Amino acid sequence: MKIALLSYSTKPRGGVVHTLALAEALAALGEDVRVWTLGRGGDAGFFRPVHPAVRINIVPFPDGPPKESVGARILRSIATLRAAFDPTPYDVVHAQDCISANAAGPCVRTVHHLDHFTTPELAACHERAIVEPYAHICVSAAVAGELAAGWGIEAQAIPNGVAYDRFAATDPTARASWRSRLGPYVLTVGGIEPRKGSLDLLEAYALLCATRPDVRLVIAGGETLFDYRDYRARWEARAAELAVEPVVLGQVDEDGLPSLVAAADVFAFPSLKEGFGLAAMEALAAGVPLVVRDLPVLREVFGGAAQLASTPQDLAAELGHALGTEDPDRRSAGRALAARHTWDAAARSHLDFYRSLGVRA
Repeated sequence: MKIALLSYSTKPRGGVVHTLALAEALAALGEDVRVWTLGRGGDAGFFRPVHPAVRINIVPFPDGPPKESVGARILRSIATLRAAFDPTPYDVVHAQDCISANAAGPCVRTVHHLDHFTTPELAACHERAIVEPYAHICVSAAVAGELAAGWGIEAQAIPNGVAYDRFAATDPTARASWRSRLGPYVLTVGGIEPRKGSLDLLEAYALLCATRPDVRLVIAGGETLFDYRDYRARWEARAAELAVEPVVLGQVDEDGLPSLVAAADVFAFPSLKEGFGLAAMEALAAGVPLVVRDLPVLREVFGGAAQLASTPQDLAAELGHALGTEDPDRRSAGRALAARHTWDAAARSHLDFYRSLGVRA
């Protein structure tokens, strides 16, 4: 089966991580897989090496004019990928985001999560990428339910896999290095942006500091297509008002990320919208206590392996509890849950879905 997987970036965002891991798992099953994406900022490769069994097309995407709006950049992204991509050689064209779905033409679409945009170009891109694909996959039943309720579209739920061994067996020296640098810390991965609930986490951290002033809040990741400078400015101003100083690492080297996660005292995941929560599942694989936003999707995915919190006050309380309590049963349950989510199983479910559409191997 010749499969094209389309993404919008080479950077380590959740959908891109998903695309590469799925591509490698499909190739390991003997399928002919090619990944198409845009190379922003001169990128000629992905954020990590990709198995040579997966072929790659990175379409150059030069920087636009200095004051290019987000909407204009979205439209230019779609046009650039559309002009480069030829769907005719493939049995399956599978887009992983709204940009690639708009560029691909008729396709299968994975809806990782649903957004609500006010920028007209983004809103139109999001809507077309839902209604125009001929088949849909979601990474959780909760998001599939949102798709059914909002658009009357039936989607197949196929959970993400997780690179379990990569996070479960990290180098003790690397973990010790992070601990030496940071001391005890609460970690979150995904950067500072509205969807990640960054302001709520900041408020929770300020409350936590009242009883645990020795604990730092560490924020990793954050490469994104969108412009969150205004939100980041509000976040920084609020941090100053609260007299707290989180450690903002930005994008962490791919080799260093597992040990950063494994060395954390607790992982915070206060997202307002998620499709699955891959970074949080990686934390469970590393044996790190997990506190997540009380959302239907996160209840579905994590069940009793995570502590749930709805407000900054709840979040602070649960983080403090996790910091002060050793719970080996919950830790074991978290590791077991993460170990059950394999990319091999995800790839096999994708192949079954492709065949259900009439695609022959």
